Amino acid sequence: MRLRQMMLVSTAMIGFAATSAQAQQAPATPPSSTAPDSTQADGTVGEDIVVTGYAGSLRQAIELKRNANAVVDAISAEDIGKFPDRNVAESLAHIPGVSIDRRFGEGEKVAILGTDPALNRMLLDGHALASADWGGNDNDPSSRTFNYSLLAPELVDRLEVYKSPEARLEDGSLGGTVIVRTRRPLELDANSLFASGGYTYNDRSEKGSVRGSGLYSWKNQDETFGFLVAATYDKQQLVRAGVEFFGYEQADGRLFQTINDAKGDPTRDANGNLNLVRDASGQAVLKNPNATVTGGTRNDLAAATLPFGINYAYFQQQRERTSVSGTVQYRPASNLTLTLNGLHIDGNYNNYSQSMYTIPGAWSGADLQSATISNGVVTNASFGAATSQRNAQLDTLVRSTKLKTDNLNFFADWEGDDGAKVSFVGGWSKATGGRNPEYLFNVQTKLPFSYAISPTTAEVNFTGDLTNPANYFTNPSNNLVTIEGRPFLVNGTQLNAAQIGGQDYSVTTDRDAFGGFDAVLPLGDGFFKQLLIGARITDHVNKIDARGINSYLTTSKDGSQLGVTTLTTPDGIFDGSGGSGTATKYLNLPREAVIDILANSINTPLFYKVGASTRVEERTAASYVQVNFDQGGLRGNLGGRLVYTHDASYYALSLPTETNQNPTPVPTSTSTDYLKFLPALNVAYEVSPQFIVRGAAAKVISRPRYQDLAASISQNDVTLDAGGGNPNLKPYESTNYEITAEFYPRAGALLSVELYRREISNYIITTTQTGQSFYNSLEGRVVNTYRVNSPINAGKAKVNGVLVNGQAEIWGGFGIQANYAYQDSSTSVIPGIEGALNLPYLSKHTVNVIPYFEKGPFQARVSYNYRSAYFRSIGRLNSFEMVAPYNQLDASASLALTKNISLTVNAQNLLDETYLQYSGTPDRPSAFYKNGRTFVGSVTFRL
Repeated sequence: MRLRQMMLVSTAMIGFAATSAQAQQAPATPPSSTAPDSTQADGTVGEDIVVTGYAGSLRQAIELKRNANAVVDAISAEDIGKFPDRNVAESLAHIPGVSIDRRFGEGEKVAILGTDPALNRMLLDGHALASADWGGNDNDPSSRTFNYSLLAPELVDRLEVYKSPEARLEDGSLGGTVIVRTRRPLELDANSLFASGGYTYNDRSEKGSVRGSGLYSWKNQDETFGFLVAATYDKQQLVRAGVEFFGYEQADGRLFQTINDAKGDPTRDANGNLNLVRDASGQAVLKNPNATVTGGTRNDLAAATLPFGINYAYFQQQRERTSVSGTVQYRPASNLTLTLNGLHIDGNYNNYSQSMYTIPGAWSGADLQSATISNGVVTNASFGAATSQRNAQLDTLVRSTKLKTDNLNFFADWEGDDGAKVSFVGGWSKATGGRNPEYLFNVQTKLPFSYAISPTTAEVNFTGDLTNPANYFTNPSNNLVTIEGRPFLVNGTQLNAAQIGGQDYSVTTDRDAFGGFDAVLPLGDGFFKQLLIGARITDHVNKIDARGINSYLTTSKDGSQLGVTTLTTPDGIFDGSGGSGTATKYLNLPREAVIDILANSINTPLFYKVGASTRVEERTAASYVQVNFDQGGLRGNLGGRLVYTHDASYYALSLPTETNQNPTPVPTSTSTDYLKFLPALNVAYEVSPQFIVRGAAAKVISRPRYQDLAASISQNDVTLDAGGGNPNLKPYESTNYEITAEFYPRAGALLSVELYRREISNYIITTTQTGQSFYNSLEGRVVNTYRVNSPINAGKAKVNGVLVNGQAEIWGGFGIQANYAYQDSSTSVIPGIEGALNLPYLSKHTVNVIPYFEKGPFQARVSYNYRSAYFRSIGRLNSFEMVAPYNQLDASASLALTKNISLTVNAQNLLDETYLQYSGTPDRPSAFYKNGRTFVGSVTFRL
C-alpha cells in the first residue's frame, strides 16, 4: 500500500520537475486566471493567454496564496455555480493538511493540521454560522464546527483556509480557520444566470434522486444597486450495512464464577482484580463447567477480552437539502457600500436504523458452550439457548430529523481616498436539529448462537430462524414505572409493566448574534503600511430540549402477536461488508409498523426530561490591534487579540441513594469566565520573484464543545455506561508555529514545503470512574457497576507536521495536483490523572493526487486520496476507536455542448471502499461499513 502512494507522489513530482525546468528559461509571471502568460522563453512579449476553467480556478487559488501575508490555501470556483466537487468538505480535503472522515460516505466535518474538527471553525463571510446536527453522528455532540454537507457548493465563490491566524480574524480555531466567501451582485456581470439539473444514483441503495440549483444576479448600469438570488435542491438515498462492536471487556466476571460479598456483589483483591472461584489446580471455574476452551487454559480465558456486543446494523437515510440565499447591495456613494445577505437551509435527514445484536458476556455468559483464544482475544465462542432473559435483541429506530439554518448579516463598508477603511458588521443565525421524534422499539430472542471474528470479518450464526416473528418476544420484565423520579399512575394505581420502547424528542437549538467593526488606517510609505483595529461582541446559546413518551406492555408478546406486517432484511445487503452468517438475515419491521406498535401500547403523556435537557449561554467580547508592514521584499503583520469569554451552563442532576433509588432531577447551574491575550505574527519574504519563504507564530484558543460544558448525565442501561459534561472546563490553548517555502516557477505552477508545530495545553481528556451507582430502568433497581466517562483539562499535546504540495499545468491541456502530509504527535497526562488523551482524526500519512485534462470543450479529472489509520473517538467501555487506512477514488468529466450549455458526470468512491474501525489494535474490530458508490449526471446552463 505504501509503495502505491509513493509511486503516485513520485509520478506527480516528475511533472513538477519538468515544469520547473521549463521555468528556468523564462521570468515568472504572477499567476492569475485572467492575467497574461505573455513572457516567452527568449524574454520577448507575446500575445496574452487567458486561462479559464479548472486550470483557471487553480491559478486564482495560487494567486491568493502567493499574495497572502499568512499561511493560506484556497479553492476557487471555476465559474458561477461550478465548484470543483459536489461537497464542500470533499474539496477542502484536497488541501494539504486537511482531512475528512467518511463514516457515512460523504464528508461532513474537516480536520485541519491534525486537530479535531470540533476545534476548527468555519466562518461564512467572516463570522461563525449557527450549526446543529441530525442526531446520528456519534462524535459531534453540539460541537462548534459546521456540517459541510449542508452547504451547497453552488453558493460558494471560494474557500480560504488560514493555517496561521491573524489578529483581525475571529478566534477559536486550534488547527486552522475555513472562511467561505460567497458571491456579491456588484462584483458580477449584470443578468448573470446559472441553472443546473441532474440525477444522483447510489449503487448500494439502488435508488436515485433528482437535484437542481440556480442563481441569478443583476445590477444597474451605474453599478450602485444589485441583487442576487440562489437556490439549490439535493436529495440522496443512503443505505449502509455493516457490523459494529460495542467495545471489549475482560472475560473473567462474565464467563466465570466469582466470590461475592453479603450483598451478592463480586469482590476484588488489593490490585482491583476480581476474586474468582478456582478448582484444586488453581484454574478458574466457568459458570458453565462443561464449556470447552481451546487456544489456552481457563485462566488464559479469564484474562482474555471478548466483544461486549456484536451488532449487525442496517441503516437507511434520505438526505434532502434545500437552500435559498439572497444578497442585496446598495452603493449610495462611491466610497460606501451597504450589503445585506441571508441564507436559509432546510435539511431532512430522516433515517431508519435496525440493529440485531448480541451481548455475549453480560447476557449469555452462563450459557457458554465453547471458546477459542487467540492473542488474548476470544475470537470464537458458542452459546446455548438463553437461560437468562435473552441472547440477542433487535432494536428499531425510526428517526425524524429536520435541520434548519437561518442566517442574516449586514455589512457597511466605507473607504476613503487615502486608503482608510471602516466596516461595520452585524448578524444573526439560528440552527435547529436533533431527534424530533425518534421512535424506539425492541424485541428479544433466546436462540442459541455462535460468533467468529477476525480483524476484517465477523460471522454470527443463530440456531433457528431469525426471520420468523415467533422467535422474538417483547421485554417480559415488569417493574413499577416512574417518570423523572415520580410514580406513573394508571387509573390511580402505579403502573407495573415492561418498557418496550418509546419516543424521544431531543431538539438541539444553536443561536448566534454578533456585532462589531473593523478599521484600516494608512500609515504612509514607511516600513509600517497599515494599522488595523476592531472589536466584536457575540452572544451564543446552545441548548437541548429533551422530551419523551415511554411505551409499556403488561404482558410480553411474541413477534407474531404484534399485529403488524413483518419483512426481512434485503438479500445481499451485507455483502462485501465483512459481516456474514445467519445474522445477516433477520426480522425487519417497516417504519409504519414500529409507529403502530408503539401507538397501540400503554403510553405515558409527553413529559419533559429535565435530566437530559441542557442550556449553555456564552458571551464573548474581543478587540484587536494589528499592524501590516511591507518593504524591500519583507511583508507581514503583527498584532494581538484580547478575548473575554463568559459561560453559563444550566443542567439537572439526579443522584440515587439506597432510600431514594430514582430521585427527581434537581436543576442547577455553573458559571465561568476567562480573559486571554492572543498575539500573532506572520512574516513573508520574497527571496526572488519566484521564491517566497514564510514564518508564523501565534497563541490560539479553542473553546470546549457545548455538550462538554453541559453537566447533565446520560446513561445506557444495556452497556452500563454513563457520560456527562463538565461546566468548569477551560479552553484548549496552543502556541502555533509555521514555516513554509514556496516556489512559483511559472503561471499555474507551485511547489511548496510547509513545516508546522502545535504545542497544546489544557487538552481535554476523558476520564472514567468505575463502580458508580445509577437507577437502571430495565431492571427497576439501582445498579452499582456503571462506568462514567467525563471530560477534564489534564493533558498536553504536541503535533508536528511536514506538508509537500505541488501543482502544474504540464502540456497539451494536462495538469496535476499532488500533496503529501506527514503528521505526528506526542501526548502527556498530568500525573495522578487516569484518562485517555487523544488527537482525533490525525493520520500520519495523507496523500492526494489529482491529474486533470482540460482542452477545448472537454474537461476530465480524477481525484485519489489516501490516509493512514487514525484515532476517531473514545468508544464504549472506554475503547480507543481507530479507523483503518482508507482509499478514496473519485472522477468527473464535463463537455461544453455550446457556449452556454454543458454536461457533467461525477463518480464518487469508485473503489467501493469498506470503512473499517477497530478498538485499539486491529485484532479487535469495532465496525465494518459499506456506503456504496455514488454517480451524478447533470446539465448546466449559464448566461
